[in-house]
Amino acid sequence: MLSKQYIKHYKSTFWLAYPIVMSQFGHILVGVVDTAMVGQIGSVEQAAVALSNSLYTLLLVFGLGVSYGVTPLVASADSSGNKLENAQLLNQSIIINTVLGIILFLVLFFLSPLLNHFNQKQEVVVNAIPFLNVMMLGMIPLCFFSGLKQFLEGLSDTKAAMYISVLSNILNIVLNYVMIFGHWGFPKMGLMGSCWASFIARMLMAVAMFFYVYYNKRYKYYWEHFSIKNYSKSLTKKILAIGVPSGFQWMFEVGAFAFAVIMIGWIGHKQQAAHQVALSLAAVTYMMASGLSAAASVKVGNQMGLKSSSGVRMAGFSAFFMVIFFMGLMAILFLLFRNQLPVLFNKDAEVISIASSLLVVAAVFQISDGIQVVALGALRGVKDVKIPTAITIIAYWIIGLPMSYIFAFNLNLGVKGIWYGLLLGLTTAAILLFLRFNYISKKII
Repeated sequence: MLSKQYIKHYKSTFWLAYPIVMSQFGHILVGVVDTAMVGQIGSVEQAAVALSNSLYTLLLVFGLGVSYGVTPLVASADSSGNKLENAQLLNQSIIINTVLGIILFLVLFFLSPLLNHFNQKQEVVVNAIPFLNVMMLGMIPLCFFSGLKQFLEGLSDTKAAMYISVLSNILNIVLNYVMIFGHWGFPKMGLMGSCWASFIARMLMAVAMFFYVYYNKRYKYYWEHFSIKNYSKSLTKKILAIGVPSGFQWMFEVGAFAFAVIMIGWIGHKQQAAHQVALSLAAVTYMMASGLSAAASVKVGNQMGLKSSSGVRMAGFSAFFMVIFFMGLMAILFLLFRNQLPVLFNKDAEVISIASSLLVVAAVFQISDGIQVVALGALRGVKDVKIPTAITIIAYWIIGLPMSYIFAFNLNLGVKGIWYGLLLGLTTAAILLFLRFNYISKKII
């Protein structure tokens, strides 16, 4: 754990991961800012954000997961010096993710009216549908951005996405301020100002990423081979063989939390608002841990390209040790500041009290959440995605959600019972996925 070889891996993983962490943090910060600023308007509006995001985020993470399919392939080709293959992978990544963004937008367009049929409070639904109708517009630029971002991560170029994400979020915060509350000559748009601010920020983020990759001399060779006509069926299959199961892995986990929003809506809108507050904070640490997961995927993919079996295990386990340390610190912070953090998102005393109790549960599942997401990344690096996908289905939909329902409604534990079920699902996933990586990495040897 503290040998020279592991310390070497810690350092290289850290320098690869921290820009990814900041970039991933940027993705989730858009939703966190929306939640915090909308919370200043009222609990009904905050519950509407929770309800609309439950559907939007479900498809968003599927799109992000599919884009991950190109990263280990690029990392492996890069370590073996195959520039032509990477040029072809860039071509395919842009085509796949742009088309996917359009498909996901159309799916959301036809699904948004279904929010009327989940037995939610009518005042929440009335606000949620228009909010979602604008948020879905950002799906296309986000998928395009992610396709380029994951290609660059495979080449260990992670800082550009970090800088672009940070600047995009600063813009999102400013636009939220002026469009929600009507400052600097803008009309006061309330809840709708928040979703328009997010859409504008995401559009500019995609444009900035394209300009960076297109005009960077380092990638000139790849663009010389770029053409929609150069579509490769075999490479598309390779990318989707990793990307689609990865998308479903994220979808099954996030889907469990999304369905939890529906169940909590059966209890009340204040509980729904409190869930959104606590989930926003937990999502920040999760997305930062997913940065380590992405780094683990690249590092393990590099070692696969170098055909180093011992390197595969050290690359994976160094990421596990790092995420346990990081998520342990986050757990302590959640416990220490559980009464102060919710105040940043809502002024309602009842919402703050409920959110504070949920942060205690969130603190308990931090390490499990970190281990399972890093395990998924490490397994993606060795191109093992089918069994991990089955594990996520079992953990969240066969164990986690049914137990959430039992705890909440049969044992009358309310919203905390739903989170106890999610805790059980995350812990199950962490144990099984860790054991899977240990087994697969030994099998490689």
